[in-house]
Amino acid sequence: MEFARISASYASWHTYDRKLKAELFSTALVAGNELTVIDPIALPPAPQRELESLGLVVRIVITNANHVRDAVAFAQSYSAPIFAPAELRAQLPLSHSLQDDLTIGALRVVRVEGAADGEFALYHPDDAGTLIVGDALINFDPHGFTLLPRKYCINQKQMIRSLRKLLDLDFARIFFAHGNPIMIRARERLESLLNS
Repeated sequence: MEFARISASYASWHTYDRKLKAELFSTALVAGNELTVIDPIALPPAPQRELESLGLVVRIVITNANHVRDAVAFAQSYSAPIFAPAELRAQLPLSHSLQDDLTIGALRVVRVEGAADGEFALYHPDDAGTLIVGDALINFDPHGFTLLPRKYCINQKQMIRSLRKLLDLDFARIFFAHGNPIMIRARERLESLLNS
């Protein structure tokens, strides 16, 4: 487990899940003394104390139907509401359903059709803009920054069309549920990826 304070506004942590054979990443948005935790995975005590030193967890957001991860434990520990895709309503009865153009705090929710079930991206406009994505985009070895492979998509062509609407937003950074963040020129890199 690695925990890192990325900037004044963001922290990220990740671990390798042997069962899924994938690197899992979680992101925390720091706004004042409030934290929004996205796609949370459990933290050992020392990194958890480090997270808590940044502020109070006031909400949890799940970016797609595959990312429940440790959201329920976080919600119980911090008495925080869960915002999740409607596909998870039966599994998470206390959650608020995500929908396109919903605003959660300063985060804007953007539906990404054709990727994983119930896929959403989150956009934060401050400090040159930040995008937080679930599975539609990945950034880890050996693949690098790329699209979710076709075999994991509901419809990859539809996903690519849907991702193009993210180019209407201004953002310098992208955080991923699977991969290291891109901290500079992220919008240009996404545009180049979608045009290739």
